[in-house]
Amino acid sequence: MTARLDYCWRFYATGMAFVVFGVCGVLFSVVVFPLAWVWPHRASRQFAVTSVIHWFFRALVAVLQRIGVMELEVSGMHALRADGPAIVVANHPTYLDVMVLLSLTPHACCVVKNAHWSNPCFWGIVRSAEYVSNADPAELVEAGAKQLAAGYTMIIFPEGSRSPAPNRLHAFSRGFAHMALKAGAPIVPVLMDCDPPAFTKQMRWYDVPARAFRIRVNVLEPLGVDQLAAHDIPPALAARSVTSAVEAHITQHLFDYGFFKTGN
Repeated sequence: MTARLDYCWRFYATGMAFVVFGVCGVLFSVVVFPLAWVWPHRASRQFAVTSVIHWFFRALVAVLQRIGVMELEVSGMHALRADGPAIVVANHPTYLDVMVLLSLTPHACCVVKNAHWSNPCFWGIVRSAEYVSNADPAELVEAGAKQLAAGYTMIIFPEGSRSPAPNRLHAFSRGFAHMALKAGAPIVPVLMDCDPPAFTKQMRWYDVPARAFRIRVNVLEPLGVDQLAAHDIPPALAARSVTSAVEAHITQHLFDYGFFKTGN
């Protein structure tokens, strides 16, 4: 009986969290977005908006932990808050990965799906924060390099979508590699895991697991692009080399940390 009540509570709390998130997103779009665009200074406007987003997601994560819906375990967080811009590259097992990384990373900029620019819950947020659309690969690299030059951390999920299944990743796209080569920024690999699985590509929001899910975040040491590609090769080959190296690095560490299971 107790287990049943616990499940019902988490089901209700999860649904309410999605409602609150959606309502806040709409309010941000219709209230904060117009105010942001009359802000006279573009740089300070973006700084303020990214601060609001960071603290909102930080509060939301704290509430979800407090009410027993989720647990969060983070290792190596100092690398997300190191001085200087960097490109955070993470695997993408669950819908909540973006929320978690934004809650951990002050003044971050994300590469987001082009569909979010017309989503009623997100359009004001992505525009006010000057996030980068993935619609055009060349523009993505240029816009990302500009954000890095302005001092923002870029958060990128190079799979482009949530991982297809346990122990599997989509092939990494090369946008982050071109961006790193253009800006000379370090790449910070991040391992994400959710146990038991929740909000995966195969699940709906109402597929609440039998117990509170634990999201684990392991931030690895930064990688310099000079470590991953030779200096005397064309940019396209260098980007391919960087992408392959980072994908292999993340995949190996997912097994090493036990996030992926051998034999599955």
